[in-house]
Amino acid sequence: MGKQLIFKRDKEYPFSVIRLDRKKLYGWKESEAYDENGEECIKADIDPSGTFIIPKGGKALGILDKNGNWVEKKMLKAVYKDGRDAVLMPSVFDQPVYLEKTVSVEEFLDHLIEAVYLLEPSEGSEELIGHVKQCEEILTFAFNYREGYESSPAFLLESKGRLFVLVGYPCVFGFAGLEQIAEFGIEDEDETEEAEEELDFSMM
Repeated sequence: MGKQLIFKRDKEYPFSVIRLDRKKLYGWKESEAYDENGEECIKADIDPSGTFIIPKGGKALGILDKNGNWVEKKMLKAVYKDGRDAVLMPSVFDQPVYLEKTVSVEEFLDHLIEAVYLLEPSEGSEELIGHVKQCEEILTFAFNYREGYESSPAFLLESKGRLFVLVGYPCVFGFAGLEQIAEFGIEDEDETEEAEEELDFSMM
């Protein structure tokens, strides 16, 4: 059995989680290359000098300090921007998720959605599905697939008797406006015709 997401209100409601992606919805294609002997070609990299061939799995991410010394990951420490030690937050699968907060539809639409999960219900979950369907606002909670130092806003929605979790991040909109408000009025027909006669369209 896969990971279970447990919601809690007056009691606990466990759900199995299935991530939806384009492959599951639309299928996919794979391209394979073969040489003249029918052997499958394997992708490799070449170093900048063109001297060495680097096979698949031959590259990895390394961390160096300011002196160029190798740093082990276990030696690193996460901090916030103000220098305080970052707090490690558990995965949503490690403990029940309390459904207490809601947001308006407008607040929900101010988010860009990165992942969608289908929730497979267990026995007795119909009560929660009905509550989500009748809720005037959208239930929200903090989502961490794995334990980490940052969480993402997640939203619980119902569609055709099934529950979905949508995970994303707030979208910051930039607004631009004129420094001065334009004044609109009705122009005199004679003035409009005179302006059209004076307009030289070859200048455009």
